[in-house]
Order: sequence, then C-alpha cells, then structure tokens
Amino acid sequence: MSELRQNIVYKEWVIIAKERAKRPHDFIDNSPKLVSDKEYDENCPFCPGNEEKFPHIETDRIEENGKWILRSVFNKYPALSREIPFEWEEKDIFRTISGYGVHEVIIESQIHNTTPALMSDEEVEKIIRFYKKREEEINKYDNIEYVVIFRNHGYKAGASLVHPHSQILALPIIPRDVKQRVEEAFKYFSDHGKCVFCKLIEEETKRKERIVLESDHFVSMVLFAASSPFHSWILPKRHTSRFIDITEEEIKDLAKHLKTFLLKLYKGLNNPDYNYIIRTSPISYGRNKFFHWYITIVPRLTRSAGFELGSGMFINPSIPEEDAKFLREIEV
Repeated sequence: MSELRQNIVYKEWVIIAKERAKRPHDFIDNSPKLVSDKEYDENCPFCPGNEEKFPHIETDRIEENGKWILRSVFNKYPALSREIPFEWEEKDIFRTISGYGVHEVIIESQIHNTTPALMSDEEVEKIIRFYKKREEEINKYDNIEYVVIFRNHGYKAGASLVHPHSQILALPIIPRDVKQRVEEAFKYFSDHGKCVFCKLIEEETKRKERIVLESDHFVSMVLFAASSPFHSWILPKRHTSRFIDITEEEIKDLAKHLKTFLLKLYKGLNNPDYNYIIRTSPISYGRNKFFHWYITIVPRLTRSAGFELGSGMFINPSIPEEDAKFLREIEV
C-alpha cells in the first residue's frame, strides 16, 4: 500500500507510492548525457588557456606551480550583482528589492571532462575548502542574508556546460522556504531541548536501513520521506549550524564521503543528472543550537507534474529503504 510520510525536520509530507514503485535499477538513467571525450576544449570558456578568449572577472583562485587549479569568476549572466546598489521599495502592496547580491561560478578543475565522482579525494578536498573560503568572504559583504552553494550536473539538473563547475548565489533576503525550515528546527529545539537533525542522525544510525555511508565525521542517508528517488542528505555528526565552521579534519572526511556517494550514483545509475546544495544557517542567525548544516543530493530521475504544482507535495515512485540498500551495495 502507498503511504504518506512526514519529514521530521521540516514537517513536509510526501506520498511513497509503494503500489506503483519501481525497483532501484529501473531508475538507471539512459537519457542523453552532458559529457565530452576531451580533456581540453578550445571552445570552452572554463578551460585553461582560454581565459583571454572568454574573459571573466576573477574573484579568487588556488594555484599550484604557478597555475590555477581552482578559480572563481563572476557569472557572465548573473542573476544578482554587487554592482547594483541595494535599494528597497514598497508601493502599496508591491514590494521590490534591487537585484543586489553575488553570483559566482567556481571552476572546479582544469580538466574539461571530469566530475567530482571521478576526481581524487584530494581534488574534492580542494573544492570543499574553496567553497568555505568563498562563503567566508561573501558573508562579510553588506546586505547579504543568505548564501547558497550548489552544483548542477547534467541537462535535467540545469547545467549547460560540460566543464566541472559549481555556483554561489548570495541573496539580500532569507528565502521563504529557508526561513520556514529554520523556524521548524527552532520549534523542535524549543519543545525538546535538542537539535532535530542530531535526533535524526541518532535514530537513523540505530536503524541503519536508510543509511548509505557512515564515516568518522559524516553520515549519508536516503530520507525516510524522500521527495524523489534517491533523495539523500549528508550530515556532519558534530552539531554545527554553519558550513563555514567545518574543520580541516572534517573537510578531508567529507571529501572522501561525498566523492564516494557520487561515485555510487555514477556507477549504479549510469551517471545520472543531479543537483547538490549546501544548506547552511542564514548569516543573521549566527552559530546556534537548533539548525544543522548539511548537503542535499537530488538525482533528477523524475519530473514534477500537476499534482506537485497544485499541492506542494511530491509523489515518490520508489521506496527509500530499497534505494539506500541499492547504493550501499554498489562497490566503488
């Protein structure tokens, strides 16, 4: 029978459609891939040596032996920009804020056709360390309330370029969904005196059935109330509300954990399109005891339709426990 499940953290309900559920291997992604057989592409704006041909304003870089290995640039077509003065306007019921903010691209590698699943642990470490560095810097800017670090992999995830890259968007507001999630976490803490994410880790590591990986400092799981097939979180075991408070030891552990998880997806589901997002506490909330940063990973294996748009709920045509078992058993 199908059942409704509620996410303990955010109180969102999803339908787990067991009667029409597919087996995990039915989600192997055979759709067209955004891939290349070239390690260098002369027409790629992110490949080394093409910087003059495709100029970008660089904001930061990491170098080795006089060459960049990671760098961040302003998005050529930014959703928001710090060059726009921050202005707030309200006319009757109509409220606007100027398009002030930050939109950067992080070029993750010199190699055109690689991806984190195929990188070394050390290469992924450098990416995570660079995420932290950029967020620390952006947090200092005036009128920035929330920073989103995310990665789009593949056409269905919104990517248009093969070259491995992530993005950072920094906003002058706290988005409604983010605020609601933080407030739900605060309510749980007020009622129970404990972080709801810490409670989730405690309960899931006891049961094991939805755990994919567990390392010294992190645990990954397919969610009990997963909104789509293989919808997963990677959470730090240590309570910390802000991603930028990650330690060097945790960076090393997360790099191996994240790379391994993505490689399991790559091998098990034939390099599916996916998004991952680092969810952290809004800047104005500072360090706190009720929120807990994490990474959410959403393989793009299904599409939203009328019901999802009309209800705000999702129908998941897979069983989370079976998805987790499938990933656990993928050898990497």
